[in-house]
Amino acid sequence: MLEAYGGYGRLWAACYTQVEEGIVFEKDRAKAEVLARQRPAWAVYEGDCVEALGAGVGRHLLANLYDLDPWGDPWPALEAAFSGERPRPGRLCVAVTDGLRGKLVTGSGWACRSLVWAVQQYGNAALFANYRKICLEMFGRLAEAAGYGLVKWTSYYCGHSQQMTHYGAVLKKTS
Repeated sequence: MLEAYGGYGRLWAACYTQVEEGIVFEKDRAKAEVLARQRPAWAVYEGDCVEALGAGVGRHLLANLYDLDPWGDPWPALEAAFSGERPRPGRLCVAVTDGLRGKLVTGSGWACRSLVWAVQQYGNAALFANYRKICLEMFGRLAEAAGYGLVKWTSYYCGHSQQMTHYGAVLKKTS
């Protein structure tokens, strides 16, 4: 398992305690220390997950589940995870908590580097209404570039004013 944005490990405690080894990233020192105590057999990294993933940190383990929970823009970390040098399992599951839609409700999507192409294709005013479709398109491109085909996709909006997007995917290696 590869978990970016580990926080205080509440999601891990609720869902993943049976996972014996994995990789977790957290840039806040106090939170990283909690994660290290919580998961003594895991590789716990204090630092920016985007830089670390892009550099291949954690490639010593074959992770078949990626869990990204940035509560903001997940796309830089997703791009780093899919483009960095690391072993690729035949089947990969990905779960994301995406808070970028909160920026879109204010009409500021144009200021987000991850959405430049979507602003050009859909127009800034249409990003909020079409964000799940945009996520599917972006995710599909990342998966394909990493040699995966999309087997299953699910997504929904949640949170205050539907500003959060949760999505999950099951991928199968094509090459």
